[in-house]
Amino acid sequence: MTILQNPAAPVIVPAGALPRHLLSAGDLDRDAALRILDTATRLDQAIAGREVRKLPTLRGRTVVNLFYEDSTRTRISFELAAKRLSADVINFSAKGSSVSKGESLKDTALTLQAMGADAVVCRHSSSGAPERLSAWVDGHVINAGDGTHEHPTQALLDAYTLRRHLAPGGSLEGRRVVIVGDVLHSRVARSNVLLLSTLGVRVTLVAPPTLLPVGVDTWPADVSYDLDASLVGADAVMMLRVQRERMGGAFFPTEREYSRSYGLDSRRAALLARHGIVMHPGPMNRGMEITPQVADSAGSVIVEQVANGVTVRMAVLYLLLTGGRDE
Repeated sequence: MTILQNPAAPVIVPAGALPRHLLSAGDLDRDAALRILDTATRLDQAIAGREVRKLPTLRGRTVVNLFYEDSTRTRISFELAAKRLSADVINFSAKGSSVSKGESLKDTALTLQAMGADAVVCRHSSSGAPERLSAWVDGHVINAGDGTHEHPTQALLDAYTLRRHLAPGGSLEGRRVVIVGDVLHSRVARSNVLLLSTLGVRVTLVAPPTLLPVGVDTWPADVSYDLDASLVGADAVMMLRVQRERMGGAFFPTEREYSRSYGLDSRRAALLARHGIVMHPGPMNRGMEITPQVADSAGSVIVEQVANGVTVRMAVLYLLLTGGRDE
């Protein structure tokens, strides 16, 4: 099932202001994105060195993690982010809940509304589900990944990681990032293209033609089929997971053929700029899209991305639920 996006005109917000809900990376202008990244930096500094890594900012607020799809990193990251801000956290999984008895998304939303949820973090297998949910609850809705649509907080943590390594002064303007792999099924790729282009990054998508979506030529990114040529001098490469669970047919001949043409090995990683970094949203298919040697190399920031995800999601929850009043 695909839930269509609301065709109504988007609400116009002042530059730098966050929308009521974070449903798409496209909801953020440059000032709003930088505000989140700067807030994440300040929160990281605020809890650094504390014996108890918690702040009282969201004490008394309730955050619900509404996950209709399996997840490890994202769910735990949001849970930890909310708890570090002293919020009460409710974890809702479709398995073992009334959803398995046929309860609809709307009825679940009304239940959460009755319980007074201040924020709902929603992951769903249907594109557009978080947007539909936002019409039924008074609290803030954060898209934690919907179908093959978007994953905005992943793009924010990727931008945060890029800025820490490539832009100590804060600006990613003019940097070049190569995104490689299963773009067709990747919500991470869509959100990163939107956000990074907003921040002035030149993005190049590299994939076999069968794993590029229709209309990709309208995206604010270059498209290439030649991985080696695209990597030369790039500031970062972001490998995407091949999502076999979303593939109903054969999109490439064999795993070995895919790895030979689009896998990242040590030879290809050496084509990056001297300061270049290797990224991956996880979980990785080691040996297929990326070799273990590269995944565990000094230039890899894959584990750091996980840690940065907690900090960035703290910033998103803080700004949405408080409006940044105590910034």
